[in-house]
Amino acid sequence: MVIGAMAAVLAVGMVTYTGSTTSAYADVQVVKDAKKAADGKEYWVQNHLVSKDVAASRSADGQRKKWLLVWAGDENIADTLVKDIKNLPGSLGGGLNKIKNALPGPDFLAVIDATQGSPTYGKVVNTATVGPLVENEPHHMQYVWHKGDTIYAGALFAAATYAFDVSALPQLKLKGVSLPTQTLGGSVPDAYWVLKDGTAYGTYMGGPVVPGPHTYANGSTVVGNGFAGSPGEVVRFDQNAQVLSESPAATPQGDNKKLCDNLPQLDKPTCANPHGIQAREDLNTLVTSDYAEPRNIILDPVKQPSPYLRRPTVRTWDISDRNKPKLKAVSYLPDGPRADPADPLHAESRAVMETTVTNLPGHKGAFAQTMQGGAVFYTPDITAKEPHWIQVFDDGAANKAIHPNNDSNGGGSNGGWIQTSPDDKYLYRAITGRSKGALGPDDPGTTGGVYVLDIQKLLAAGDKVENINGRIDTKEKSQQGGGGDLPTVVGAAPINPGTSGGGPHWGAYDNFVLGDDGFYRETDKPQHLAVSNYFVARSGLDGDHKVNLLNLAQDGKLAVDQNFRDEFTGQVGINFNRKTWPHGSFGNAKPHSELFVVADADLK
Repeated sequence: MVIGAMAAVLAVGMVTYTGSTTSAYADVQVVKDAKKAADGKEYWVQNHLVSKDVAASRSADGQRKKWLLVWAGDENIADTLVKDIKNLPGSLGGGLNKIKNALPGPDFLAVIDATQGSPTYGKVVNTATVGPLVENEPHHMQYVWHKGDTIYAGALFAAATYAFDVSALPQLKLKGVSLPTQTLGGSVPDAYWVLKDGTAYGTYMGGPVVPGPHTYANGSTVVGNGFAGSPGEVVRFDQNAQVLSESPAATPQGDNKKLCDNLPQLDKPTCANPHGIQAREDLNTLVTSDYAEPRNIILDPVKQPSPYLRRPTVRTWDISDRNKPKLKAVSYLPDGPRADPADPLHAESRAVMETTVTNLPGHKGAFAQTMQGGAVFYTPDITAKEPHWIQVFDDGAANKAIHPNNDSNGGGSNGGWIQTSPDDKYLYRAITGRSKGALGPDDPGTTGGVYVLDIQKLLAAGDKVENINGRIDTKEKSQQGGGGDLPTVVGAAPINPGTSGGGPHWGAYDNFVLGDDGFYRETDKPQHLAVSNYFVARSGLDGDHKVNLLNLAQDGKLAVDQNFRDEFTGQVGINFNRKTWPHGSFGNAKPHSELFVVADADLK
């Protein structure tokens, strides 16, 4: 990529650079926005706006635009699994470079036109690269965006949190960045929940940056086994990603030694590796889910030697004092009828990746889902001193609705995203699917996809578990549903039909509709979902790096949008495996998370 003459303009609190570049994308306008971080160095976001597509998106009928932001990482040689490296040493030139790009390139937020009917629908109109950090492994942002919100985006390996201003899309600005030195009590940032005051809670899944004792501002001390280990924490950020507080997720007494392994081992075993995070401010309650001790899961070639490095626990917090979350309870999800002592990794309770709260006054429940366990759990009251969680669904009961050739075994389904609809009627769920051979050499695996559950009867049953009719207490009910008040499948769609383990990991719902006056407004009845087919390459669960959009009917039925097509291949889904981007010829990228966003001027 050739950068043209660039003019620097000094402004109060920031430095802005403007210029232009040429590549496979003609006439790319470059706009850089930088901030100084806590280390005194400059960090930046650099926009690469495709001039003709930005202009086209504003022309035609003059319709205001809706954007899909995708937080993506550059794919490079560091993402190559050990099993793919052959004949070393001496083969770097002959084989390895054919697998991945040789050197790290910039990670970025892709800005995609998500306005159905737009002449640039599905086109990447901007790639906003971040620097100077590379090999961030971009991971999650928040679950939903509302007008005025900062976008918080986590860098898994770099242990950094970026804060972006998206008020003037398709262009972005950098509001700030948090570095590991600002969150010494935790590492490996995962997900974020934005509060009504614009601040956010974030989960830091990994242990304190330095092994050994770490003392928090509240006087409590935890002993951790180091970066990307255990125990993790919850961090509260201001709107510029500056740290307001750090709160330990560990209990003083430790967790169940049998179910909570640590490497290296700790005197007080802990499952405290918070991943998913959602809050009910009206109930002064925060819910986090523990997934895994991260360095033993995602940092190839280190592979997990114990299934008990994947966690079965959910934590509830009192956030009456927003700046001092107080851990209330640690709940152990129960094993279900599929649980096999010989294969504890695929027990229903294993690897609690995500949680999602209900939304409406009168509802106090929340859901949790397991990645390897392939199950969905529910508690009707997150405010209880000790919330009672029960299994309410098994991914196996949705498998055939996703694809008729699937079996009905939910174990190892690799579920990721789960989200309640804003009106509390439905539950959205994305599963990658079971990889071929996951359950043995003859296992064909399953096609992944997205399914929708009707949860209205379940929520109407009230806030006592004993009042809920139906149970998942036999293998037959795992495969067919538990009956009574328990959720039922009302919509499903495959992603990459016929491919085992090729479905989506993450998703987002579209909470915006266009009004008669030409402006967007929020809706509690989403009409679209977006999903991305990528987890973490070094875990062995890579995916095809596509982003798909699905049309969502008001009765929960789903269909992949056939018009959301890649601008180069013409195939359905936006392919992040491409030679060139607006920011240059850096090759393939890894899309992990996405959000629907509208510029402030276009949103009421």
